[in-house]
Amino acid sequence: MEPENTDVSATPAEGNDAAGNGSGDAAEAPTLGTVLLAVEELWPESLAEDWDEVGLVAGHPSAPVGRILFAVDPTLEVIEEAIEFGAELLITHHPLLLKGVTSVAATTAKGRAIHRLIESGTGLLTVHTNGDSAVGGVSDVLADALGLQNVEPLTPAANGLPEEGIGRVGDLDEVVTLGDFAARVFGILPAVAGGVRVSGDRDGLVRRVAVCGGAGDSLLGEVRASNADVYLTADLRHHPASEAREAAVNDRPYLIDVSHFASEWLWLPAAAEALGNVLSDQGHDVEIRVSTTNSDPWDFILTPG
Repeated sequence: MEPENTDVSATPAEGNDAAGNGSGDAAEAPTLGTVLLAVEELWPESLAEDWDEVGLVAGHPSAPVGRILFAVDPTLEVIEEAIEFGAELLITHHPLLLKGVTSVAATTAKGRAIHRLIESGTGLLTVHTNGDSAVGGVSDVLADALGLQNVEPLTPAANGLPEEGIGRVGDLDEVVTLGDFAARVFGILPAVAGGVRVSGDRDGLVRRVAVCGGAGDSLLGEVRASNADVYLTADLRHHPASEAREAAVNDRPYLIDVSHFASEWLWLPAAAEALGNVLSDQGHDVEIRVSTTNSDPWDFILTPG
């Protein structure tokens, strides 16, 4: 599949105003501050990992927001897409400024991004590991897309509910071969150059599945402890993957390595719908769209044969 537009119209039910008193007053666009409160309700900043930088990057809380674009990465191409759409707010999964900076001069890509956002009046908000950990977050959406049951976190959140945390593990409703499961993974993800890499016996049987959207090789110990038959994540590096295969019991867990971008893109439509529902319930009128920009950094791949 290709990344595609997913428009969500956050429009209150006819006859209800923001206070829900049925006066029929026309709905208004919320302020950025109001959107921030809705985002905090869905993806609390307290769920973010200690090393992470989430929250508002650019934008004035009093500015009205009538259009919102969701994307994985705050690249210049994505920012231009948001501006062309007329979005007053761009919400991205990945941070633009994860490390400290001493300048945002437009002599660097990040500096140009900041200038373009401010000059166009487009706010930028980061929902990163708080979006990973929350109920309905990145790994929950991935688990749902794969049909997993009895899902629980691989690493429970320190400051959240029991069902919140990084990664998920659950069970398929029936046993399948590793090859068939990998094909299912390939079918639900956006098309990218890297495809899907698999380590394990194609005919091996799997039922218990661990997933982590984004880079997940730091969770290999938790995956082993969960007794998962297969682990689906992104950015598996050579040494952690090799060591995991050496430490495998009965050849498990098998490993499936996918695109970082693709594994997290699946969350965007669900996140857009969730935010649209909250704002609609509050009586606000907002148009929310999912970016169609493929920000996976790879363009093509050569394989044997």
